[in-house]
Amino acid sequence: MVLSDKTAREIFDEIRANPARKRFGYGSRMAIVNVDPQKAYTRPDLFKTGYITDPEQMTHINNLSKALRDKNLPVIWTHVAYMENAADCGVWGTRTNTPDSLQNIKFGSERAEFDDRLDIHRDVDAVYTKRMPSAFFETPLNSFLTFHKIDTVVITGGSTSGCVRATAVDALSYGYRTIVPIETTADKHESYHFANLTDLLIKYADVVDVAEVYEWIEGYEG
Repeated sequence: MVLSDKTAREIFDEIRANPARKRFGYGSRMAIVNVDPQKAYTRPDLFKTGYITDPEQMTHINNLSKALRDKNLPVIWTHVAYMENAADCGVWGTRTNTPDSLQNIKFGSERAEFDDRLDIHRDVDAVYTKRMPSAFFETPLNSFLTFHKIDTVVITGGSTSGCVRATAVDALSYGYRTIVPIETTADKHESYHFANLTDLLIKYADVVDVAEVYEWIEGYEG
């Protein structure tokens, strides 16, 4: 094991700058999966479980989603919510039981609501409720992407070290080229954030500037 005094951010920047690192690249049809941009996680002014990494995160998520929607490509949103008795949270909800605990994000609660800044078109966007970290786990996501002949998945949301990472690992496992735009993800601490972006970059996804994704969408002709 390599020992280092470098910060997680410094390690990420160093690995990302390596010109020899190969990319998975983009395929021919893209979808965006916006993972849990809900008030429990995006509004630290309301809930102590919330966090902000890039202040323009919601703007980028909206703009990427609109750009893909305008090209008739799929836009997917997920959020977590649980039954009143938390029976559907499983072992994940057994370690703590406070008002801020995961299993206490109830259906219909403010914590389960999407951030008010988001522009969700429920007439054409797919909206899934999930209960575990990955957006693929026990949701229709994979069959939805397969039907739409998607080969490239852009993943946004939070947390970088939790549900974004889990979704990216599953996306690769299902055979999708996986793109994580840096400015669109967030976590509680920069160490978790950059350590997981590094691991995603090394193993599972292309971790890129959001401007690159905008450029690909602009050039898409269907």
